[in-house]
Amino acid sequence: MFRTFFFMLKIGITGGIGSGKSIVSSIFKVLGIPVFDADTYAKNIMQTDDELKAAVIDLFGEASYQHGQLNRKYIAEIVFKDPIQLEKLNALVHPATIKAGEEWAARQNSPYTIKEAALFFESGSAEGMDYIIGVYAPQHIRINRVMQRDGVSREEVLARMKRQIQEEVKMRLCDYVVMNDDQRLLIPQILQLHDKFILESKQQTHE
Repeated sequence: MFRTFFFMLKIGITGGIGSGKSIVSSIFKVLGIPVFDADTYAKNIMQTDDELKAAVIDLFGEASYQHGQLNRKYIAEIVFKDPIQLEKLNALVHPATIKAGEEWAARQNSPYTIKEAALFFESGSAEGMDYIIGVYAPQHIRINRVMQRDGVSREEVLARMKRQIQEEVKMRLCDYVVMNDDQRLLIPQILQLHDKFILESKQQTHE
């Protein structure tokens, strides 16, 4: 089967909880760009990797799994209240997720790929990206989105936010910022980035 080989850029998408990372990623996907959802993969691997499951049980106890299924609520209640326990969990899950993302990217055939992750800078995986796109929304909008999406209280959302880098700081670390503040249209912003990445891939391919 004939394949066209590109100089493939690796693009990361990040943002705080409720910023709209998944919506932005889905638009890139509609444009035909492969997307790796690191957060979803991390949840799945905690369910399917026997060695990781055993490590999670050692860390949090037998209640970490119920009837063979990951007890997300139980673990979330622990890690969102205890940053040390969160760091221990991330130390188990992040390396496997980063490796899986790299292997996935190597199998793609596209001018660029998208990797979506909430903790690019916190996990150290930003180093493998050519560019990082930040998705920004004001805190009050993010809080309302998560409350409606997850059915949780304002206090619970704020507790989760405290476990991530401050949003304004995170955006300054990004190469590009997409505004998802319910005021500006998303698609024109994403199309502009898409055209830029396609052009850069073509230029690099022909060098």
